[in-house]
Amino acid sequence: MAQVQDAPKGKSKILIIIIAVAVLLLGGGGAAFFFLGSNDEAAESALVTEAQSSASEPVAYVNIPQPFLFNVTGDKKDRLVQIKAQLMVRGSKNEDLARYHSPLVESTLLATFASATVDQLRSPIGRVELRDKATEDIKASLAQAVGQPVIEKVLFTDFVIQ
Repeated sequence: MAQVQDAPKGKSKILIIIIAVAVLLLGGGGAAFFFLGSNDEAAESALVTEAQSSASEPVAYVNIPQPFLFNVTGDKKDRLVQIKAQLMVRGSKNEDLARYHSPLVESTLLATFASATVDQLRSPIGRVELRDKATEDIKASLAQAVGQPVIEKVLFTDFVIQ
C-alpha cells in the first residue's frame, strides 16, 4: 500500500509544478503585453503631440532657386519642360534642415521628374499626381537622411511645357 500512496503524491507534485509553470508563463506574457502595449501607446501619443506642436508652428516656404529644365519624350516629338518649385515646411528648424539638404532635395526632384510622361504632364490630374509623388519622394529621402520628413508639401510655382 505504500507504493499506491506514493504514486498519487508524485503525480500531484508534477501537476502542481506544471500549473505553477503555466501561471508564471501566462503572467509573464501578460506583463510583457502590458508593458509593450503601453510603450506603443506612449510612442503614438508622442507622435501625435509632435504633429500637433509642428502643426501649430508657422509655415515657411523654402525656394529652390534654379528651375528644373528637362526633356520628356512624347508620342510625336520630345517636349521641353520647366518647373519651378518651393517646399512648404513648418518651423524654423525644418526650414534650416530643408535649406541644408537642398542638394538631396534637388536630386530627388530630378529623379521624380525624370519618371514623368508627356501625358501625365499635360493633364491637371497628372501634374497633381507628380507633385504628390515629389512630396512623398522628398519626405522619404529626408527621413532617411535626417530621421524625419522635414517638409510638408512640394509646391509648383511655375510649370511650362513646350
